[in-house]
Amino acid sequence: MELGSIYAVVANWNGGPENLECLRSLLAQGLPEPNVVFVDNGSSDGSLALVRARHPALRLVENRANLGFGEASNQGAQLALGLGARAVFFVNNDVVLPPGTLARLAAELDARPRAAIVGPRVLTRSDPGRVWCAGGMLTWRENLSTLRGHLEPDGPQWRETRAVDYVPGCALLARREMLEQIGMFDAQYFAYMEDVDLCLRARRAGLEVWLVGDAAVLHASSSATGGGYNPRRKYMMGVNSIWFLRRHARAAQWLRFFVFDVLSLPFLWIAGLFRGRGKAVAAKALGILDGLRGKRVTAEAIREGAGWLW
Repeated sequence: MELGSIYAVVANWNGGPENLECLRSLLAQGLPEPNVVFVDNGSSDGSLALVRARHPALRLVENRANLGFGEASNQGAQLALGLGARAVFFVNNDVVLPPGTLARLAAELDARPRAAIVGPRVLTRSDPGRVWCAGGMLTWRENLSTLRGHLEPDGPQWRETRAVDYVPGCALLARREMLEQIGMFDAQYFAYMEDVDLCLRARRAGLEVWLVGDAAVLHASSSATGGGYNPRRKYMMGVNSIWFLRRHARAAQWLRFFVFDVLSLPFLWIAGLFRGRGKAVAAKALGILDGLRGKRVTAEAIREGAGWLW
């Protein structure tokens, strides 16, 4: 697959100068500037003007409000497919790609006709010798899924190329035919779980998801939502876990989630009080409750100061 037939989609919400590092690394892969779609979700930090000034040939989509990662990524993908893209590379604006990464992913997609999605192993930008994710596993337990190798030292066991349950949306190359067959991200997740949902839908359609372990990117985890174990992120994960279960789970999988995730929350909250995580655990519980009530994640719900937890 020629790089000229691949389009990259970068969604931004107040990403600041980090956007420029991401875009610089994308263009260094050999992508022409017009093959990069930059979708801005109503940023107020001047990041859109900065990108426009530095990269005038990029394709820009400007939203007046924060529509979430899924909707912004879908807008970019729809534009890319309309321009003839054979594959779409979804990439977070806090990700940097070493040279040759995209070509390696494209070669693996070419080599595996049943592969719908491929992704690299993801290393932490603050400590590139440590893995953030080498693909993911759907467990139906805590948070429903787990990142393979999360925060472990990088090594040969994470560099193999293998089928996985999902690859994270921070660096995900999707084949055109798959996007046309099963659809794009479910935008109602707003942020978190939309990548797991997409990969599960692909696998249930008889397609494959592959980790390309000898390719790597550097990722500053969750920079748009504050990173790490914070209340807004945990709230979104709580809400979206319930909606994921509604869509995909059988009774036994609901039970597993409640036993390993929900029933553990009181104990996590007590432990969290001594580690500065009490609010984050409470936010996770509130998110689960709101999901059961039928609420969705919205920009207003997670706005700074919108609730006592953030």
